[in-house]
Amino acid sequence: MKKYRFDLFLGVCAIGLLVLCGVLYTNGQNQNELEKALSQPQSKPALKETKFGYDVTQYHFEEYPINYGSFLGDILSDRGVSYNTIYKLEKAAEKVYSLRKIKAGKNITLIRKDECEAPTGFVYSPSLFTYVVFTFDDTISVSEKQVPFETCRETLTGTIEAGSSLSQSMDDKGLSLAMTDELEDALAQVYFPNAQPGDQWKIIYDRKYIKGKPVGSGHILAACYKNGNSEYFGFYFENDRYKGYYDIEGTPNKKTFLRAPVRASRISSGYNLNRFHPVLKRRKPHLGTDYAAAKGTPIFSVSDGVITRRGFTKGNGNYLKIKHNGVYQSQYLHMSKFKSGLKVGSRVSQGQVIGYVGSTGLATGNHVCFRFWKNGRQINHLRENFPPLDPMPYESLPEYYEVRDYYRRELSELLYEDEVKVVYAITNLSS
Repeated sequence: MKKYRFDLFLGVCAIGLLVLCGVLYTNGQNQNELEKALSQPQSKPALKETKFGYDVTQYHFEEYPINYGSFLGDILSDRGVSYNTIYKLEKAAEKVYSLRKIKAGKNITLIRKDECEAPTGFVYSPSLFTYVVFTFDDTISVSEKQVPFETCRETLTGTIEAGSSLSQSMDDKGLSLAMTDELEDALAQVYFPNAQPGDQWKIIYDRKYIKGKPVGSGHILAACYKNGNSEYFGFYFENDRYKGYYDIEGTPNKKTFLRAPVRASRISSGYNLNRFHPVLKRRKPHLGTDYAAAKGTPIFSVSDGVITRRGFTKGNGNYLKIKHNGVYQSQYLHMSKFKSGLKVGSRVSQGQVIGYVGSTGLATGNHVCFRFWKNGRQINHLRENFPPLDPMPYESLPEYYEVRDYYRRELSELLYEDEVKVVYAITNLSS
């Protein structure tokens, strides 16, 4: 009996030991599997590729041009969309984006569930940053959406080389002519046609990117221009009352009169009472300043005023004359053409395009001859001391100084040989 109990005890112990070994083995395997799993790189679930919010694996897309003289209704009906649906779509679109706003010369993207079926919608992009989705599947809807983009705060510097200009210097850095125009606005106290080799510039600007590619021209927030030992600054400031570029003291960089009627130009002939005329081949006073620029370059009014003359003469070619006030008048000669819609009596504002550079009349090349009157007598406008605009009022200066000081510190840290630097980027994912 004792032997039987002892044998039973040994059997139970053996079974328990086997069970324990099995549990330990299983746990060990599980632990190994867990460690192995944790050591493997975790794959992320694949994101669906979309276009205009549509799953590209479920829909077909077809780019179609809107030709001049064609009608959207005909384009849709020729592809199987009923006239009743087109009528309902036109009504639904009126409150969001009218079909009448769709312009010839652009494309629409037709959306199909099957490439052999009629479209269930289309997309039109009014600009780089927006698109409108028109759907007419089970329901009819119209929605305007924003293209996701990234705004980058960037810095850049440059130097004007011998035989170059500000526009060429900025073009060499990959900036657009529109950015050159904006820099001239930001630093209106600098007369850029007289830019010298060795002059240097720095800018802080915002630029938008879509899918890693720059779009638009960018917006300058702060600028510095160095000429010899002198530095000139321009800071963009905007609040409820003021908007524009200001200098160190808070005085608007915009002047009563622009120094030149053409941007990114050079003086090819100055005001000269004893000039030898290149066409007439004789001495004749040149009572204006010639700005050479490519044909078609926009010509701006140098200040607010009213057009008093618009016409053509053998000598002047196409020309305009503007009365600015009881003291000053300006005239613009040799235009290739006038800006449409302008006539005698039209009011124009400073910086408004009034025509385009050409060589009409007695001219040997493309330029605008700019003439200026003070109290009925032609003068050299470059020697005139125009009254400055009023500075920002004292109560607004503390807010402006905060903006100015921030950007001035940023500019001081830039070296003139620096290339593009991205300060930070903000991604706009709204759609």
